[in-house]
Amino acid sequence: MTPPRAPRPSDDQQTSSRSASHDDALLSEVTRFPLLEAMFGRRSRRFGLGMEIPDGPLAYRSRHDAEPLSELERALLVAAGVGVSGWNTGIEHTTSGAPDTACNYPLRFVGRTFASAAAIHSSELIFTDDNGTYLTQFRDLAPTPQALRGEVPAIVEWLRGHTVQLAPGRTTVPAEPPHTAAHNVWNANRPGSTLFAPVVDLTQQMLDVLTIYLGMGFLPYDTRHERPCGDLRPFLRSGLLDEQRLLPLADFEQHVVASGAMEASQMCHNMALVLQAIGLGGWMYTGLNALTLMGAQAERGIPGFGFRFLRRADWILPNPVGLDGHFEALCPPYLASMEDVVDRFLELKFGAEGAFATDRGGPYRDNRAVKSRVDRYSEEFIELLKVVTTYVHDTYGRFPATAPSMYMRPYVQAHHVDVDFYDTFYGEHACLRTHREHLARWHAK
Repeated sequence: MTPPRAPRPSDDQQTSSRSASHDDALLSEVTRFPLLEAMFGRRSRRFGLGMEIPDGPLAYRSRHDAEPLSELERALLVAAGVGVSGWNTGIEHTTSGAPDTACNYPLRFVGRTFASAAAIHSSELIFTDDNGTYLTQFRDLAPTPQALRGEVPAIVEWLRGHTVQLAPGRTTVPAEPPHTAAHNVWNANRPGSTLFAPVVDLTQQMLDVLTIYLGMGFLPYDTRHERPCGDLRPFLRSGLLDEQRLLPLADFEQHVVASGAMEASQMCHNMALVLQAIGLGGWMYTGLNALTLMGAQAERGIPGFGFRFLRRADWILPNPVGLDGHFEALCPPYLASMEDVVDRFLELKFGAEGAFATDRGGPYRDNRAVKSRVDRYSEEFIELLKVVTTYVHDTYGRFPATAPSMYMRPYVQAHHVDVDFYDTFYGEHACLRTHREHLARWHAK
């Protein structure tokens, strides 16, 4: 008796098999792309398929329709920008704190593709295209490496499983000043493109960096009102603070903003380098009004990303504090008081599920041995942190006092480059081989 023949794969199955194999080959090419070629070949290629420059010496209308990014292209950029890369190594030592103890500065041990001051890693990424607007939820994941590794379906599925959709369709702002800079009106966030917008939770940045400075004895001082940030006399008498080490509040908060901005900039630069490896056009920029994009003009019919804003008559600008239920700052209104904020911060660092929980994983060969010797905050130190943060919030009605609770800017836009435009006005040197071969390699019909 002749055994039954195995069923023949359908045309769809054969196409799917070829597609999976082809995508794996593309992924392999991206991972082997030389770093120095990406760095020296990086350019702001702002003109994409379907775009038009209406006038001037570079006036040009694309002869091609806009082509959206594929899910693989988008996933690779997200993974490169903000992906999880394993465990970070923490901070090895400090002279601050109790002697013969390990440093307590890090807030998270999850390794990311971008650096973060004191391993705070409080950032996420919002991206928007014609299909929808999405927020990553990576910062509190277990540090299982998920970068440009593994098979394509696993990377794509991992991204799907750790993002939340904020809205259907593309989030836009009016293509005119003050919402869009004049030099970005013609090309920013256009159909077919994908806009990537890092967002940094500066409340977590401020809390952690503040503990570092308080641990070194610095006395927070409000230069606007010419007084310490709260009744700090008990902490001066005990020697916890040193009156010779003033920490001007506004200057300190600029330090915090700079740390957050460096974090966001590294995310964007990572993505910009991978644009070269994939062969996509795009660039880093700041030409969209961050508050409009976040949602400060929602009452005027520009919903933006949907952030909650707090307002007060004596503030020049409204303060973005979070995306309800998805990405919330450590400050009121999400917590009742700054004392509650400090308690939540302590949970993130030392609680049962915190970074320094001795029964959680970590980067060390013997995590329990190292984490059990990390310097814990004393009750006096915790009280000091609550006094200072309560003063800031009560005095200014917000936390931080002079910086936004949620920081956004810069951005990256990715699109399919129109090589014809660059050949017309610049010459062959303006695009890499990957750009010239991209559509044939990645989007062959």
